[in-house]
Amino acid sequence: MNAVPDGSGVLPGPSAGRAELARRIDALLRTVPDYPEPGVLFRDIMPLLADPDAFAEVVATFATDVPGPVDLVAGMEARGFLLAAPVAIALGAGVVPVRKAGKLPGPVATQSYALEYGSAAVEIQPSTIPDGARVLVIDDVLATGGTAAATVELLETCGATVVGLAFLVELEALGGRAMLPGRFVDSLLTLP
Repeated sequence: MNAVPDGSGVLPGPSAGRAELARRIDALLRTVPDYPEPGVLFRDIMPLLADPDAFAEVVATFATDVPGPVDLVAGMEARGFLLAAPVAIALGAGVVPVRKAGKLPGPVATQSYALEYGSAAVEIQPSTIPDGARVLVIDDVLATGGTAAATVELLETCGATVVGLAFLVELEALGGRAMLPGRFVDSLLTLP
């Protein structure tokens, strides 16, 4: 069954329970060893996105399980964009891309964060964030949490209220949730 908006701004709820959805996501994930560098296990979500029923169920679940009303859905570069846009439509909300530094025309707001071997930065156009906007942050994978924490800080610096974060997959061993203390964090599949 393909879920489509019914005019209410919310997609119909998922057809199976969350445990079944987690099993479905796990079956559709492709793990690619040593990509993009040796020692990394890349979680490829493209097979899930290519399955219209599974993709619709993920979108419906994200849209159903959000904590309260949402004005904007922020998608973190790049796979987060693919999840944020349909969730925003389902919620009747706008979408805001959170980009890597240097990818947006100015003016931009920037938040730097530490990586294991260096640093990175994320940016948004602050003019797209009305003061007090309620924002849901979405990405495909929660790993170490650095990008997610920087995104929350950036959005809040621009006047938003971050109502929660939603991830397709959480890599529990990397401890990313600890970078988001006191936040609503929803992960559809948690891997050790």
